[in-house]
Amino acid sequence: EFYSICYCFIVNDFLLYSWIVYLCFFFFFQAEDGIRDAQESRGLGDVYKRQVSTQSTGAPCRPVTHLVQMLGVALMRGLQRCAAPARLSRSLHSSPAMRAENPNSDTEVQLLRDKVAELEAKLGEQSELKIMRAEGDVNLSPARQQWQEEYLDEGTRSLLEEDAKYFLHQALSTPCLNALEKCEGIYLTDTQGNKIMDFHGNSVHQVGFGNPEVVEAIKQQLDRLPFCTRRYTNRPAVELAKKLADLAPGDLNRTLLCPGGTSAVGIAVKLARMHTGRFKTISMWESFHGASLDAISFGGEEIFRGNGVGPLLAGSEHVPPCDEFRCQFKCRSRGGCDMACADYVEYVLETEGDICAVIAEPIRWTPYIPKKEYWDRVRAACDKHGALLIFDEIPNSLGRTGAMFTCENYVVPDILVLGKGLGGGIMPLAAVVAREGLNEAGKAVALGHYTHEKSPVGSAAALATLKFIEENNLCYNAAEMGEYALGKLREAMEHTDMIGDVRGMGLLIGVELITSKNSNTRAFDEAEQVMYRCLSRGLSFKLTMGNIVTLVPPLTITKQEMDTAIDILVTTIKEVQAQSPNMTTA
Repeated sequence: EFYSICYCFIVNDFLLYSWIVYLCFFFFFQAEDGIRDAQESRGLGDVYKRQVSTQSTGAPCRPVTHLVQMLGVALMRGLQRCAAPARLSRSLHSSPAMRAENPNSDTEVQLLRDKVAELEAKLGEQSELKIMRAEGDVNLSPARQQWQEEYLDEGTRSLLEEDAKYFLHQALSTPCLNALEKCEGIYLTDTQGNKIMDFHGNSVHQVGFGNPEVVEAIKQQLDRLPFCTRRYTNRPAVELAKKLADLAPGDLNRTLLCPGGTSAVGIAVKLARMHTGRFKTISMWESFHGASLDAISFGGEEIFRGNGVGPLLAGSEHVPPCDEFRCQFKCRSRGGCDMACADYVEYVLETEGDICAVIAEPIRWTPYIPKKEYWDRVRAACDKHGALLIFDEIPNSLGRTGAMFTCENYVVPDILVLGKGLGGGIMPLAAVVAREGLNEAGKAVALGHYTHEKSPVGSAAALATLKFIEENNLCYNAAEMGEYALGKLREAMEHTDMIGDVRGMGLLIGVELITSKNSNTRAFDEAEQVMYRCLSRGLSFKLTMGNIVTLVPPLTITKQEMDTAIDILVTTIKEVQAQSPNMTTA
């Protein structure tokens, strides 16, 4: 009986897998048939060839290595083929003899061909834009290649080629844009000697690049204690934890250090799980919390989550972001924000019933600037339903919004996550700062336990950074310069159709570029032109969501430097607007 049962299982499994393989190949050949029919119209054929023949980096795919990807594409195209679009494409390429039966068919066929090609091109473009343009400018665009051909010399290109040869390729890094020789204060200097004002800085340059006081603190610590082995502590790490407890609002006074922000996000959620006994989270679509597998589960950008990454953490629920300009609840049509987005967060908390934490950036990096009422409601809803509130302030704390911590503009979270500029733009360092009541929750597990957890050098850099921010009143300068910049940009918006919205807090500013003020259509191509032309004129910044100019200069910026940067930006926007065929007043 045992052998008979085994035999049945083997036969059944074999038949099942045989059917799966058969269906895959069936759809594959159906797809091939439809694709060949559509190639003349530059429709599905081009999209298919692009997807199958290239990875996200543009490198040729190897059939064996990417068999799963090919089968997935084949299934998708096969379903399209069976559903009708490919049959339409086939009808558009009928034989001349068939077309001869209807003298007017050539014109009609061409019109249909053009329509199908237009629709297919839009589908392909939307898919690529959704994946590639969510978090920063990407390295595969024709505009970048054109800029490099025009502005880079032979020596820089050679270095970029070496970089591309030895580093793994990815959409937001290698192949790189340019090469740097020096960075100081607000400026980058590339290998060709060009000085560039950096309003990007990977969000690490609150105190400016190469801050002398931070550099000196690092040098001194390297001479004393360059590393602290596990099971030991050291004076700089303890002093940093004390300083963070003194600065943080409320009873946020328990700290855990780690080498990077992504790791800190993982620690924060792990702590929330241990405290609540739950595992589900609520986070925002379009958010970013790091690039590791757990962090992208909480994040909401497809360039990190999609394109073959596979299953993410179970229980990672998402809600629409608080974005009044593009509200998913259509609040503008009702006369303005009525907190429907906050009500939805509470709805999910109540419906799920077992959420351990809401994790969010208090201000999204695009940026979205929530009303204080939004976070008041979410804070109350978390308390009501037994969930913790985690604020990821990795990119926008340490003075950028006019306060040392962004949460000081809103509410006190249960857990605060810091990073990026904490190490002074030199040392990689992040921190989780939790309220006192969470201290015992993680004692039975290793929440972090990272090799460089209590880095004496990183801690020395952080202490020097915090000291510099306080002694030079950088929070005040961020608030003052931010208000000044917002005023100038909003004045420019009144006379510039392409500027759809200007928003910000302190020196975290977003300028949204559109092609129509009635429809608020995102100006993807125009924004990319603006970015590269500004770069050629000595101003660097990041594009988010493909069309939002994100301006985050060092907090040390002067009024004269701000004037220069805004003049470059506004002049360039007006120039691109005048040349764009997509601009419309309707």
